[in-house]
Amino acid sequence: MSNNIQSIRGMNDLLPEQSLIWQYVEMQLRLLVSSYGYLEIRTPIIEKTALFNRSIGKYTDIVEKEMYTFKDRNDVSISLRPENTAAVLRAAIVHGLLHKTQRLWYMGPMFRYERPQKGRYRQFHQFGIETFNMEGPDIDAELIIISYRLWKILGLSDYVTLELNSLGSKESLKAYSYDLVSYLKSNKNHLDDESIRRININPLRLLDSKNPDIVKILKGIPSLLDYIDKKSAAHFDLLKTLLNDYGIKYRINPYLVRGLDYYSRTVFEWTTMGIGSKIAICAGGRYDNLVEEMSGKTAPAAGFAIGIERLILLLKSFNLIPIYTSKNIDIYITTLGDRAKRNSINLADKLRDSLPYIRLQIHWGKENLKKQLKKADISKAYLAIIIGKEECETATVIIKYLREEREQQTISQSSLVDHLQRIFLKV
Repeated sequence: MSNNIQSIRGMNDLLPEQSLIWQYVEMQLRLLVSSYGYLEIRTPIIEKTALFNRSIGKYTDIVEKEMYTFKDRNDVSISLRPENTAAVLRAAIVHGLLHKTQRLWYMGPMFRYERPQKGRYRQFHQFGIETFNMEGPDIDAELIIISYRLWKILGLSDYVTLELNSLGSKESLKAYSYDLVSYLKSNKNHLDDESIRRININPLRLLDSKNPDIVKILKGIPSLLDYIDKKSAAHFDLLKTLLNDYGIKYRINPYLVRGLDYYSRTVFEWTTMGIGSKIAICAGGRYDNLVEEMSGKTAPAAGFAIGIERLILLLKSFNLIPIYTSKNIDIYITTLGDRAKRNSINLADKLRDSLPYIRLQIHWGKENLKKQLKKADISKAYLAIIIGKEECETATVIIKYLREEREQQTISQSSLVDHLQRIFLKV
């Protein structure tokens, strides 16, 4: 292959063996949100640039530095979507979805021109939830509970931490920003050029700065929670009560503001140290003000997004990928004689009905058992099922393990499903 034919930096191919892990994660996400009554929405990957300038914020890093923006043949500025909340809200406005309660979810690729590194790519994938027309903290709690249940399903509960904050109302946030700017200007001599530039255009973004000099300066500022209005404070208190009742542990982080301009009141992040330095694998909150700004109508809104690449890296780092996602074939059925082959067809479909997540193949042809087992090994199957004349007469099968040192077993066909569930799902 010519050296000129390469994928774009930060945009990766997903090979067949890797896709099995993705399918597992995507399946768990779909099943989880479906159980809560959420419905899928799909939006284009390209939108007018003005949509993101208006929603995300003209002076955010995403809009200023990271969007893939270009003009189409009609000289209209368009951008690959860097996130999907704005696009879902645009679709909700266009199609009249804001007239009633909505619980929506999406999954797909996003694009940001960032420096590629572990868990951060220029084409990346997000799963997200967006909800409309639910004003109280109960929907905030539901979003957090859904994400919490996902960690339990995937085995990640012990490796993630919930951070929580409230930004208050638009008015209380404005008052806090005014005092924050005054404080930062009084410490201007200790700020770098980029921080000074941000003081007047997006001062809140300095709250989550990783610059140690700025972190030191920020220790002297008042807490954002001291500024929030009474209604927002009551909202936040009830949210904490709901989480306490459910048994979800959290840490109040008064510096948590999120990287997008549209948030108000509740904001949250699930963070982890599982793939190196501290990163967020799920983040969200309320964005009531954005709906009013974009549609001219008042409609409460809240949501979250999960980075799928980061989630999969975390699962791999703690060895939490199920066995059946790591092999091309799980079970390879070998047969001896025509009667065994006929028996295997019915048995294989019974297994597929009962274990839909298992990938199973029957050997076709008349090779001897040694050659069949060799092909089973080449297929990377975890185990082989052997059916011969004796097994047909006794309604049994022989299980031969191909990937670990275990003695082969004779199992009745009636108990085979339960036996395979214990092997592949460890139930």
